[in-house]
Amino acid sequence: MYELCLMCPEDRVESVSDALDALDALSVSVEDADAQTDAEQALFGEPGMPPPKEGWQRSRIVALFQERAAADEAQKLLQLQDFFEGCAVLGVREVAQQDWVRLTQSQFAPVDITPQFWIVPTWHELPAAATRSIRLDPGLAFGTGTHPTTRMCLRWIARHGDAGHDFGRVLDYGCGSGILAIGAAKFGATDIDAVDIDTAAVESTEYNAQANNVKLRAGLPDAAQGEYRTVLANILATPLKVLAPLLCGHVAEGGDLVLAGILERQTDELKEAYAPYLQLEVADTEDGWVLMTAHRHGEGATPPAGA
Repeated sequence: MYELCLMCPEDRVESVSDALDALDALSVSVEDADAQTDAEQALFGEPGMPPPKEGWQRSRIVALFQERAAADEAQKLLQLQDFFEGCAVLGVREVAQQDWVRLTQSQFAPVDITPQFWIVPTWHELPAAATRSIRLDPGLAFGTGTHPTTRMCLRWIARHGDAGHDFGRVLDYGCGSGILAIGAAKFGATDIDAVDIDTAAVESTEYNAQANNVKLRAGLPDAAQGEYRTVLANILATPLKVLAPLLCGHVAEGGDLVLAGILERQTDELKEAYAPYLQLEVADTEDGWVLMTAHRHGEGATPPAGA
C-alpha cells in the first residue's frame, strides 16, 4: 500500500478529505503538522459542546491507497482543483508490510484493576495472580479497561465486591462494551441491565457478556426500568449533568450511584447538578479524572462497606 501525504490549512481540510474519499482512498487521517512542538494545538469535543474543528492551522493529511498509480493519480487530480490552493503535496511513500493483527494485539496487554482482578485480551494468557478476570478485546464500543475512568469504576466494584457488598439490581447506563456490567457480574451481581444509545454498544455488550459466561440484559436506554441498588454511569460530565434527575431516579433506597468520565476541574459542577437529588463525593482519582459516588440512605438502610 502507499501513503499520499499532503499539507493543508484548516479551511481546506474538509474539502481535500472529501475529495480523497471520492478518489477511493482506503483511509484518510488528519494530524497536527505541529504536533510535539510549541505550536501544537489541542482539539477535542464533548457531548453538548461545540464540535471540534475539522483540522489544525497546519494539517497533515495522509491518504492510504492500494496501488502507487492510484496515489499518483490522486495527487495530480487534486492539484488541478481550485480548493487545493494553499495546499501542498509532501510526497508518496510505500507502506512497509507488517503483520497488522499482531501489531494491534501488541498494543493491548492485560490490565490489572486490583492485584487479583484483571482485564485480559483473548490472545493473552491469564496472569498467575488473577483470581477474577474479564476477557475483552478492543472493539467498536468504549471500554477496554485501559482508561482511568473505566479502571476507577472497576476498582470500586472490586473493592465493594471483595468486602462482601450485595450489589442487588444493577444498572450500567451508557454501557459501551459492557465492561462495568460484566465486572459487577464477576463479583456476584445477577440482576443486571446494561443500556446504551448506540446499537453497536448493545451488540458489543451482548457479545462480551456471552464470551465471559455472564448473564445480563442489554438494550437501549428505555430498557432501564424502576429502581436499582447499584447505578453505574461512565460517560462524560456534560451528559451526566443532563441525566442527573434520570439517574438519581433509578437509585433505590439504600442504593449507590457511581459516576465517571469527570475531570477534576468539573467536580463542583457535578456536585451542584446532583445536589437536589443526592450528595456526590469524590471516591477516587487517577490522571486528572475523578470517580464520584453517592449513597441514598433509606429507612433501615446501612451504608455499604467502604462507601
